[in-house]
Amino acid sequence: MNDLFQQIRILEPLSQTDQIADVWVRKGCIVKIGVEVTEIPEETTRRDCRGWVMGPGLVDLYSHSGEPGFEERETLTSLSEAAKAGGFTRLSILPSTEPPADNLATLSLLHQKSRETGVKLQFWGALTEGVKGERMTELAELAMGGIVGFAEGQPLPSLLLLRRLLEYAQPLNQPVALWPVSRELVGNGVMREGINSIRFGVPGVPVAAETAALAGLLELVEFVGTPVHLMRVSTARGVALIADAKSRGLPITASTPWMHLLLDTQAIGGEWRWGTGFPPYNPNLRLEPPLGNPEDRQALVAAVKSGVIDAIAIDHAPYTYEEKTVAFAESPPGAIGLELALPLLWQGLVSTGELSALELWRSLSTNPALCLQQEPAQLAENSPAELTLFNPEETWVVDGSSLKSLAANTPWWGQEIQGKVVECVS
Repeated sequence: MNDLFQQIRILEPLSQTDQIADVWVRKGCIVKIGVEVTEIPEETTRRDCRGWVMGPGLVDLYSHSGEPGFEERETLTSLSEAAKAGGFTRLSILPSTEPPADNLATLSLLHQKSRETGVKLQFWGALTEGVKGERMTELAELAMGGIVGFAEGQPLPSLLLLRRLLEYAQPLNQPVALWPVSRELVGNGVMREGINSIRFGVPGVPVAAETAALAGLLELVEFVGTPVHLMRVSTARGVALIADAKSRGLPITASTPWMHLLLDTQAIGGEWRWGTGFPPYNPNLRLEPPLGNPEDRQALVAAVKSGVIDAIAIDHAPYTYEEKTVAFAESPPGAIGLELALPLLWQGLVSTGELSALELWRSLSTNPALCLQQEPAQLAENSPAELTLFNPEETWVVDGSSLKSLAANTPWWGQEIQGKVVECVS
């Protein structure tokens, strides 16, 4: 590559830069950034980028792959193509495959296949094994297998096991990501408990299903001292607990799923604060954790803005058409999002003024890398070119001809949305 990106809007969260300038990229390196770039060789491709945005490549903290085990949902190749189309240069995969990533043999296979994808795929090692996750994996062995850290896509069955895991993981100096939720309190609930769950006649999940587990986890983090990343924070009360814990110096970071910043329980009844709305009881709105009540969404946006919530995660969860074409309460929880998150978050939060462009980009790129204890990409001269180019004005229809993912389980299927990633450079 030897390109001059002319008059492009540069977003650089580390330096808090938001400016329009020319950017010269050659042989995988950012050569020059300036209002006017002179002395550019004639063979350089000049690209008119007025109206476009350039920022560090996006980083996803956790998503699901179908491969191995459920290739009809998603393969590593299709997942990588979806990531590139959505602006992600690094993608972290949860150990929810079949077989799961709880041993070196599976991790070796995953790493081998990921080399052919063109995206930096990173794999979480499983914390537990067994039918109900009742036993620790060989943590020290997995730590030598090139993992990005340890994670569980499901809640741990006991606080005693959680304590032991934190104690054993501490000397390994790897990121540990946990989802605080009590299955016992979730019961048969499928949407967040509140006035809308009563209106729609859908069993509710109480806020305490998140916060009771979160309070216990925070107590153990304070007791043991192992740094933890808190996944899938979805309630206002959860935000308050995290803010208090951070004020006391606990070694935690936190993320929220992207759809929880845009939608709340009203969407399940077909009501939506922006856009064209969804059919009532759309099974693609069955998520885990469930969409929050309106006050939860507002608290999560405020927490991203303030930094109490460090990062926005995609939690891309592909399913087949047959799996999702069922009643709302019977649908497996999850939706795709790699190709949709940046356009819809920009449209729903930046264009409306709820977040600045820098705040959104920080939460999708720089901060997720820091949560993974990695060096974030940077838009600076003489730095490697790990970039995402985005056109906030381009419109496109979400359908089988535009999506790279094999899955179609998104409530925006068939709708026209605004904002599209132009290119990923990595």
